[in-house]
Order: sequence, then C-alpha cells, then structure tokens
Amino acid sequence: MIDALLAFLVLLALAACRVPLAFAMALVGFGALALTQSLPAAISSTVQTVMQTGGLYTLSVIPLFTLMGNLVTRSGLSKELYTAAYSFVGHRPGGLATSTIVACAGFGAICGSSLATAATMARVALPEMEARRYKPGLATASIAAGGTLGILIPPSVIMVLYGLMTDTSIGALFAAGVLPGIVATLFYVGAVRWTTWRDPAAGPRGERVSVRDRLVALREVWRVLALFGVVLGGIYGGVFTPTEAAGIGAAGAFLIALARRELRVYDYVEVLVDSARTSAMIFAVLLGALIFANYVNFTSMSSDLVALIEAYRVHPLAVIFMMIAIYVLLGCLLESISMIVLTVPVFYPIVQGLGFDLVWFGILVVVVTEISLITPPVGMNVFVLRAFTPHVPTGVIFRGLVPFVVVDFVRIAILALVPAISLALPTWLKLIR
Repeated sequence: MIDALLAFLVLLALAACRVPLAFAMALVGFGALALTQSLPAAISSTVQTVMQTGGLYTLSVIPLFTLMGNLVTRSGLSKELYTAAYSFVGHRPGGLATSTIVACAGFGAICGSSLATAATMARVALPEMEARRYKPGLATASIAAGGTLGILIPPSVIMVLYGLMTDTSIGALFAAGVLPGIVATLFYVGAVRWTTWRDPAAGPRGERVSVRDRLVALREVWRVLALFGVVLGGIYGGVFTPTEAAGIGAAGAFLIALARRELRVYDYVEVLVDSARTSAMIFAVLLGALIFANYVNFTSMSSDLVALIEAYRVHPLAVIFMMIAIYVLLGCLLESISMIVLTVPVFYPIVQGLGFDLVWFGILVVVVTEISLITPPVGMNVFVLRAFTPHVPTGVIFRGLVPFVVVDFVRIAILALVPAISLALPTWLKLIR
C-alpha cells in the first residue's frame, strides 16, 4: 500500500507542476509498473488497456451524448426553458433566481454538462436578473449552483464514466439520478427563498404571468420534453440500450436544430469540432486513469484498506463519510472528471467489499462532485461565470453560494443515510435487484 501512496504523491506533484492529469496518470502508472515489474510488462499492460478500452462499444455513448448536448445548447432551447420556468414562479420573491434553477434542471437533463449549463444560463438569465436589480451574489450564485444539476440529472457524462469504470448499469445510474436531481432542485430553490427571506432586496418579485401565457410558454418547450422522454423513456422501458439512446438523442437534437433554423453550416461544423475535442479529452483522461489504476490494483491497495477497516472495526457508514470528505478536499484542487477517474478505481472495490450498492455510491460520488464545482479555490462553474461577469468579484460569487453549499452538505448526508431515495426508481424499473 505504501508504494501506491507514493505513486499518488508523485501524481499530485506532477499535477501541481501543471502537467495535464491524463498524461500524469499515464506516466506514473506506466513508470511504476516498469520499476516494480519490468519494462516489457508495463508496455504489455498499457497496450492491452488502450486496445481493450478503445474497442469498447459502450464508450460511444460519450461522444454521442456530448454531441446531443452541444446541439441543444447551440439551438437556443435554453431561452424557452427559462421563459417557461419564469411564467410559473417569476412572481415570487427571488422568482428569477428560482426560474434559473428550474431551467438549469431542465437544460441539464438534455445537456449532461455542468459547465455548458452554467455558461448557457449565464447568457440567458444574468441579463434578466441584472435588469431587475438582483444583487450580484444571488444572481451569479443561482446560475453557478443551478449549473451543477447538469451532471446529476440524466443523461450525464460523469455517470457514464462511473458506470464504465465500475461495470455498473448506466441505465440504473440514470434512473437513480432522477429523484436526487429533483431533491437537489428543491433544495436549491429553498436556498433562494432563504436568501430572499433574509434580504428581500436581493431578489425582487417579477410580474405575474397569465394562464394563457403560461400555456404558450409550455408549448414552446415541447421539443425538449419530447427528446428527454424518448431518450430516458426508451432506456427505462427496455426499448434500447444507453448507447442506442445516445445515438437517438444526438439524431433528435440534430433534427430539432434543423427545425429551428437558427444554425448555419459553420455552426454545425463548430458543434462537431467541439464535441470531438471534448470527447478526446474525456477519453485521454479515462485511458490515463485506467493505466494508473492497473498499478494501483497490482499493489492490492484496495484490499489492504478493506483489511485495515475490518481490523479497526470502523463502521461502514463512517468509511463512506470519510470518502465524501476526501472528495470535498480533492474538489478544492481538481476538476470533476479528474476526481472521478482518479479515485473511483481505488474506492469502488472498498465500497463493494463493505456490501454497499454501487449504484447508490455512484450517486453519492456525482453529488459530491457537484459540490466541487462551486467551492473554492477551483470552483469551475464560478470561473465560467467570471467570463460573463468580469464586474462581479469572485469573492461576491462565493459568498452568494454559501446557502447553496450548506444545503448541498445537508442533501448528501440525507442521500447517504437514506439509500432508498437513489435506489427506489431503478428498483421499481427492475434495473437493479
């Protein structure tokens, strides 16, 4: 186990020197295997990992869902989602911020990326809130926090990565994310209401929208609802696999983009290039993580940790909360995908050995990864927002996020103590037993 810990320290040192994490993990994993075994063994292991992983049919779900999200983002559907949400809750205190949270939940359901959700909603919601004199803290915090819903509400690239690395059903993970996603949305709405209760001037009420206008707003988002229903309904109904669903989703998003006639040929080229670039980055990180995991598995670190836990009779739930604490600390240094691929190969055998459900643990991992997107000093969603709000200090955004982070910790404690919230839907759908 000491060898594995040294490898982790070298990896973190390389990351601190700004070596891209994908290459750092691959170099450390390959080098450690070469030193402890032999150079031919390291080459053989690395080549086998790259060939087996690159040939996985299920990996095609990543570029397809990425393409679907990019097409939806560029098609301008976010504006309709925001308008529909505002028509129902905009007249309440903090109504625009609440609308932003709800719209982020809807947009995240078809986008699957937190950064894309935050960036898109910043363009749509921020000008509206600034025009109605919302305080910068609440305006920016609601977008940054709402953006995190993009990786929890399915389909989610993070869930796909977790499923591939742990051999867990992606369909079950998608189903397990639905109820926690609804809970997260409600908790964030509660954080908005608490903020406006303490300071009504932070989020003034908007005007009330008539019933007729609400129905018109709902009619404008039928394409989004249909795409979401077809993709997830097909998976849960057993009509097609998650990989096939990703292809259908990408094709559906392309048809929606054509129907809206808002994209030029050049825009489609940009979407394809951006999707390819994002997918290549994810694949590079995944391959680097698997090469590093080969060495970690060789050292039997996971089994040693299980033996240590049993020797000291540590309560299984205490182990889970310690893992959550590690994720929170790593979230201060690493971005979400790096956290997942670096830690899951070590943690999931321990969780499995303790008798916990891997689907439930996957939801916990995704939720705690969400928190890392809005906590300092990294807080990727915050830095995405800074590109749109250079006039708002970073400290103001982080202070505005305090209520959202607090409810996040309450939420993850509830999900850890009540696994039924995550497992009820996949169990009912018979995706798990």
